[in-house]
Amino acid sequence: MMPVRKLALLAMVLTLAACGASTEDELRQWMAEQKSQARPKVAPISEPKQFKPEAYAQVTATEPFSNQKLTQALKRESTQSTVNGALIAPELARRKEALESFPLDAMVLVGSLVKAGQPVALVKVDNLLYQVRPGNYLGQNYGRVTRIKETEVTLREIVQDAVGEWIERTATLQLQERSK
Repeated sequence: MMPVRKLALLAMVLTLAACGASTEDELRQWMAEQKSQARPKVAPISEPKQFKPEAYAQVTATEPFSNQKLTQALKRESTQSTVNGALIAPELARRKEALESFPLDAMVLVGSLVKAGQPVALVKVDNLLYQVRPGNYLGQNYGRVTRIKETEVTLREIVQDAVGEWIERTATLQLQERSK
């Protein structure tokens, strides 16, 4: 048993000796060869386009910064603001109703009925049930109820568009199916 152990120990010592005798010179030489053979491939940059100045061709048109142009713009804006003001002024002068403090997406149409010959919608907000008739207001965009059907309530809202002008749009509140 002893000779097998001595033989294994001798093999291990020889293996370690073979690994330690190597120098780093071979590795450095190989790295230098690889570095000298590697050539980067860079595509050439195209020449920049030549700048060609254009002459101002609108000499006969109105200068963009003239008093005449400014006056025209102010007249146009004042006529638009009076039209827009006429659309929103009655809404600002009236007293707000209870359901105008809630957004439309917080409201749920749960049913409709006819009461005294007039359609009535049942709207649920914050676990409270409200009766809504044509002419009542809903939502935060001055939404006035224009029509009540069996499955939906139609509103006319007044909102500002991207330019800041007041416009009318139609919105609906759909009957929601009950989830179990």
